[in-house]
Amino acid sequence: MELFDTTIVGLERAMSGSALRQQVIANNIANANTPNFKASDVDFHAALAQAFAGQPTADQIASVGFGMQTDSTSTGRLDGNNVDIDQQMANLSENTLDYQSLESVMGSRISILKTAIGQAQ
Repeated sequence: MELFDTTIVGLERAMSGSALRQQVIANNIANANTPNFKASDVDFHAALAQAFAGQPTADQIASVGFGMQTDSTSTGRLDGNNVDIDQQMANLSENTLDYQSLESVMGSRISILKTAIGQAQ
């Protein structure tokens, strides 16, 4: 039996995906006034949902990677930049809440493990 089941491994991967998305959103915001800059995003939710389809092992979940998708089809302004700052700020808020939720669930799971091995807080 593995110490870390697919749930804990999945939480770790989701936190990694959320951290990557935070970096991408911050880069979009930083380049909001850069001519010809194209906004990007990371859809870690879809990658994890696909990985959890069926009966995956912890190793399969641990190997899930996240890709960055660039929106090169739209141009929001005359200078070729397509960063919508309002949308990016909404994405930032959503992602922050995602990460905080994942962190809370991970803390609960770790607390359960500590209790199980006799290291109650």
